[in-house]
Amino acid sequence: MHNQPKYIPLRASEFFHDGRSARLPVEHTVARGTTAEANQFYKEKDVYLDNYFLTGKIGTLEGDKFPLPLTKEVLLRGQERYNIYCTPCHSRVGDGNGMIVNRGIKRPPSYHEERLKKAPIGHFYDVMTNGFGAMLNYQAQIKPEDRWAIAAYIRVLQVSEDASLSDVPPADRNHIQEPANMPTASPHATDVVPVAPSPTPAQDMNSRPALNNRGNENKTPKKEDKR
Repeated sequence: MHNQPKYIPLRASEFFHDGRSARLPVEHTVARGTTAEANQFYKEKDVYLDNYFLTGKIGTLEGDKFPLPLTKEVLLRGQERYNIYCTPCHSRVGDGNGMIVNRGIKRPPSYHEERLKKAPIGHFYDVMTNGFGAMLNYQAQIKPEDRWAIAAYIRVLQVSEDASLSDVPPADRNHIQEPANMPTASPHATDVVPVAPSPTPAQDMNSRPALNNRGNENKTPKKEDKR
C-alpha cells in the first residue's frame, strides 16, 4: 500500500518519451465551469472582461480593475466567504495571526504589509485561483465571483487599519467625532448592599464552633463511675 502505482505531481516517467508524467490537456479542451458562457460578462461580448474575470490578469500582468459592481452586498458576501475560508490562516483582521499559528504552522504574511497594500487586486484573485507558496489554490471551493468579493473585502481590511478622518465623507465625520453614548447608572445603584470581605482562615474557624466539634455529634457523655 505504501508504494502505490501512481504519479505524484511533477514526478518523472519512463513511459512517455519526454520523461514527464504530467500531460498537457488535449488541444481545444475547455475546463468545466470556465467557459465564457458561464460568467456574466459574456452577455456584453467583452472578451477582455471575460479573460480578466477568470484570471485576474491582463496578459501576464496582474490587473488592478475590479470586474464586478462594487456594492455593499458584494462586500458582505466577501466578508462571509473570507471568514469561512481565509480566517484560519490570515485571521479576521488579516494580520496573519490565524488559528494555524497557534497550532505551530508558519505564519502567513499580513495583508497590512506595504508590499501587499500596493499589490493590485488581481494579485489576490490570482493567489486564490492558483495558490502561492505554501497556500494551495481555492478554485474548487470558491467560485470566481466570490474570489473577487473576497479580494474586495481584503481591500476593506487594509483600509480599516490605516484609514484617517480625511478618508471619511464630510457628511459622516461628525458622527465619528461624537463620543459613544455611555449607559446611564441605575437609579437603584445606591441600594446595593456591600459585600463584606471574606474572613481569614483563623477567623473562619473560630466563628464556626460546629467545625471544632466535628466528629463528636453522635457521642454520648460518659457516665461517672460512683463506685
